Amino acid sequence: MSGMTRREFLKGMAGFGLCALGGGTLLAAGGCAARTGAEPTPGPLPSYAHEALYYTSVGAAGALDCASCHGTSDPSRVLYCHVSHQGEYVKCNLCPRGCVISEGHRGECGVRENRGGKLYTMVYGNPCALNNDPIEKKPFYHFLPGTLAFSIATAGCNLHCLYCQNWDISQKRPEETVNYDAPPEAVVSAALSRQSTSVAYTYSEPTIFYEYMLDTAHLARINGLRNVVISAGYINPDPLRQLCRVVDAIKIDLKGFNREFYRRVCSAERDPVLESIKTIHQEGVHLEIVNLVVPTLNDDLDELRELARWVRDNVGPDVPLHFTRFHPMYKLTNLPPTPVETLERAYDIAKEEGLHYVYVGNVPGHPGNNTLCPQCGRLLIARTGFSVMEYYLRDGKCPTCGTAIPGVWV
Repeated sequence: MSGMTRREFLKGMAGFGLCALGGGTLLAAGGCAARTGAEPTPGPLPSYAHEALYYTSVGAAGALDCASCHGTSDPSRVLYCHVSHQGEYVKCNLCPRGCVISEGHRGECGVRENRGGKLYTMVYGNPCALNNDPIEKKPFYHFLPGTLAFSIATAGCNLHCLYCQNWDISQKRPEETVNYDAPPEAVVSAALSRQSTSVAYTYSEPTIFYEYMLDTAHLARINGLRNVVISAGYINPDPLRQLCRVVDAIKIDLKGFNREFYRRVCSAERDPVLESIKTIHQEGVHLEIVNLVVPTLNDDLDELRELARWVRDNVGPDVPLHFTRFHPMYKLTNLPPTPVETLERAYDIAKEEGLHYVYVGNVPGHPGNNTLCPQCGRLLIARTGFSVMEYYLRDGKCPTCGTAIPGVWV
């Protein structure tokens, strides 16, 4: 389950003295009151609006280079652009979409709005989901196993995956979800009160609540918490590098290895995601990769081999790769769940290509959930669902042969 109902959240927080059941105001203890938004109307900016990072305004000299969108081969369209974009336009530079947004409108993600030539995020401190989750749910298998991550999300996403399991928040605007008054200090306070080890930015797409995530991560780190990001990796290099300075682990959903699959099923492009994976690895942030294997769409064994080979050649054999089972969801309810045999074949292929840590996900009890020593084959961590059942690592090493196992261990 990706989020809490208002009643569930308030009931849980009341146990820690964080929220009054009546809601409405943020308590000094760091509580989060629920609020329901309405459709946007002209008027003052709401209290949770926050000026965005990474945008340019038409008012800046040469800021909107129309040729960068349309190409110099189409001069008539570029000329039209220069005429039609006069006024309070902004260009968002956060993700590869590069949305050009007119006054009063929002970008593709549905949460970043142009007001008077400035770009504002409408989800700062305005989450719609909060949970305390096992870190294995994300999934992270080589990062603080057995610990809890206080998880937050807002409405909106810059992708539109046809099989999204959290479409009821990711494909909504913040005015369409029940939200909580939870600025960064409230999130950190709640995480500490619930004995969480980390704060997780997850469920929808953390890129679209970038400013909220960045400030929360800064504060969380000051207070001794780790930060983990669960993302599709559809973000530009500069904001990603800035984020890497304040987070400890990033899991990237590599949707597939076919460009057409990305376009048809996710409304995005593949190559920026590959660049994000390389950037995270270069920045030294703990990285894990997940590929949701969808029957008939991205389950071609040759493509899965190509994906595994790319991971090996670009970020190395020690980056964990999870092949996860698809279940019918959202707009792809006509497809069956992924056959376990397909996941097992993907597992074998990745091992054949030299990857050391390959996992089978969304199949509780499958031995592919376990961590084995790549040198001697010793069982190191046994998992069932989101629970660690057995743990044998000693100082991050195999107790039998002494091989160091890459990761961040308890």
